Amino acid sequence: MNKITFLLLSIFSFQMNAQLITPDVINTKDGDITIQPITHGTLVFTYNNKTIYVDPYGGADKFKGLAKPDFILITDIHQDHLNLETLKGIDTKGAIFIVPQAVADKLPSEYKKQIEVLNNRQGIHRSGLFISAVAMYNLPESEDSRHPKGRGNGYLIHFDDTKVYVSGDTSAIPEMRQLYNIDIAFVCMNLPYTMDVQEASSGVLDFKPTIVYPYHYRGTDGLSDIEKFKTIVNIENSSIDVRLRDWYIK
Repeated sequence: MNKITFLLLSIFSFQMNAQLITPDVINTKDGDITIQPITHGTLVFTYNNKTIYVDPYGGADKFKGLAKPDFILITDIHQDHLNLETLKGIDTKGAIFIVPQAVADKLPSEYKKQIEVLNNRQGIHRSGLFISAVAMYNLPESEDSRHPKGRGNGYLIHFDDTKVYVSGDTSAIPEMRQLYNIDIAFVCMNLPYTMDVQEASSGVLDFKPTIVYPYHYRGTDGLSDIEKFKTIVNIENSSIDVRLRDWYIK
């Protein structure tokens, strides 16, 4: 199957599934990246016949019509990231799990042979992709932090020359602000677990991705104001393409 046929069939499958949010297709010189929002902090990338699930959550039905994963990236141990019910419902046979040690320790034995552990600042080449782990944690650091430094991973995914950043649950930490040459970013903003739109926009304005998607923006008081996030970012830097998508379609 050639790349064009695969892409057309993938988009057709997405459109046939009413539960799925309309995907974005990002054109790159090395091939198209299809970005499928699922819900909350969950998304799926397809690139050159490879499929990556990030934090599969929400039940197996949310992945109907999608190719089975070649890679599964999990950022942290909380149930909206490491969700065993969802994992057991999808076809994970042959998939490589890329996870921090804390997640590896909680995965059932049936997945153990598929696990590659990455700690912050480590990376791995597999199947033509380079994936590296970035710190994610809350500020100020404290002993009772929901997300202590070193436990979880954000991820950088290199689709050849296109670099994608997935923040995981984090504050606008120095490791985020110091990122560079990021083409596509997914940045969380949900209180009290991560950051508000002001802090998220401050972090984004520092590392200046070409495209940024607010994601993981449901907190205890409802959904964060992503329109406000877009306004703050674009007042300061109109060249950043802020893309708003509804990650909470029922």
